[in-house]
Amino acid sequence: MAVRQLTAETINRIAAGEVVERPASVVKELVENAIDAGAREIEIVTAGSGLSLIRVTDDGSGMDAGDLVLAVERHATSKLRDEDLFNITTLGFRGEALPSIGSIAHLEIRTRQSAAGHGIGIVVDRGRKEEVRPAALNPGTIVEVRDLFSATPARLKFMKSERAENLAISEMVKRLAMANPEIGFSLTTGERMGLRLPACAPGPEGLLARLGRIMGREFMADALALDGTREGVRLHGFVGLPTLNRPDAGLQFLFVNGRPVRDRLLLGALRGAYGDLVPKGRHPLVALFVELDARHVDVNVHPAKAEVRFRDAGAARSLLVGGIREVLERAGHRSSAEGGARMLDVLARRNEMSAPQQSWSPPSRPSYSAGFAESVQAPLAGLAVEPSAPVAHDMAPPVSNEGESADHPLGAARAQLHGTYIVAETNDGIVIVDQHAAHERLVLERMKAMLANGGVKRQGLLIPEIVDLDADEAAALSEAAEQLGELGLALEQFGTSAVLVRETPALLGQCDVAALVKDLAREVLTEGTTGLLEARLDAILGTISCHGSVRAGRRLTGPEMNALLREMEATPRAGQCNHGRPTYVSLSRADIERLFGRR
Repeated sequence: MAVRQLTAETINRIAAGEVVERPASVVKELVENAIDAGAREIEIVTAGSGLSLIRVTDDGSGMDAGDLVLAVERHATSKLRDEDLFNITTLGFRGEALPSIGSIAHLEIRTRQSAAGHGIGIVVDRGRKEEVRPAALNPGTIVEVRDLFSATPARLKFMKSERAENLAISEMVKRLAMANPEIGFSLTTGERMGLRLPACAPGPEGLLARLGRIMGREFMADALALDGTREGVRLHGFVGLPTLNRPDAGLQFLFVNGRPVRDRLLLGALRGAYGDLVPKGRHPLVALFVELDARHVDVNVHPAKAEVRFRDAGAARSLLVGGIREVLERAGHRSSAEGGARMLDVLARRNEMSAPQQSWSPPSRPSYSAGFAESVQAPLAGLAVEPSAPVAHDMAPPVSNEGESADHPLGAARAQLHGTYIVAETNDGIVIVDQHAAHERLVLERMKAMLANGGVKRQGLLIPEIVDLDADEAAALSEAAEQLGELGLALEQFGTSAVLVRETPALLGQCDVAALVKDLAREVLTEGTTGLLEARLDAILGTISCHGSVRAGRRLTGPEMNALLREMEATPRAGQCNHGRPTYVSLSRADIERLFGRR
């Protein structure tokens, strides 16, 4: 077939296929235009999942007749200065959105500048442009799109359900609203007001208020502020505590120069920054904003402008990883407020379920062991205890109230439950600590400090231990022997399906060497040995430290419990164990009083 020039109409529809994937794409382009026009209030109205109607109204600068005519022509834009594609400071710049939309739908634009006596309008109906005519409206712009994809009906077969398309529109508006908290947004889908976000004050507090409206109150309660600059790149926003996580990445928001992106480099850096602080398969909640010179980032690498390319990708990644780790370390032992809230919910549901089955009878005194009632009944108020549970046998001997003040962040230990949980009294409530999870984190952090200061101290085994494995596991451990030696574990291959262990990390004391080696073998074999020390350091150390921590079921003395609490307070990231689970939950006195109907 001979080469021929495509018609302008076909060219526009090809461009529309790149720019307009679904109704949410149209909303994105039109709202970005409104933001670029300096709008302070933006209203979005859709009907029929955006296929029947999309209307975006703003109070921005508006356009004159000459600009309006050019705005619906291909590659006509007011946003690209000197045609420099490496100095883009606006959200839109290609000049493709409006003509592309007009080629596949009925497009009407009405606009008015503040100094003009009246507005003007233009219609583009499936590629056919009409003349500019007068229009009545307030200063700003109204863009109305009807019958989307009516010129390309085959595209309609690729649309999802009305609910799914409305959700995509809502998510798009939320992302743009997060990047522009000083602008008010409203979204109406069909007859329902789907979103109303009033404009917020500038600064971190206003940003957090906007994020809270979108990401939920839990995020506001557990968000840590981050703001730092390195080599001309600024990173700011909020990251959630590791114990506040969810099974998908739906509440991870990343922005580069105000543009929402799904950048692989940044997402990978985010995973690396949290490391072992979040359980496998779970994702932290974050909203982070990267700001840098527009000439140092290329936003012209994706038709939907959803990806970017940094001139210095390593510096961007380093800033994100370092910034997040620093702010998480500053948070110290702090754990998510969600744990206490979940505990309250469980207790409240249990009370509701059991209440109808109970009839009133005079209260009988519980059969506590001698002295127990006097020493611990106050801090234990509000805990649900099964009547049939062998209370005296499942409690450690009571801890004296004397000698240890409750004036600590994690309070003073008052009892140990079931050989697993430490109950501490604070000035305004109680804290329940999982002793194994907490000590596991403490051992891990000690080992990290040792590694940073010259290596983990070893202890020689009186009799070297032979651990049987399968051939692949033995070979993998043997290959990683040098790196494992730096972590305090000295081993060598012993035949084809076993290893000989000569030394273990001194911090572990007496541990189950065979269980430790078998766990490590699975870890190394699954992840591979290439770059083991660098890429898998936290996971390997986590596996090792787990075998050296206080086990569930071990009775602790009062001084031991309090020493554990004090070390938790002084150790970064002590609010979650090596597997990302919380190490403690706390209840305020007000929470406990609400459980008993005192509030």
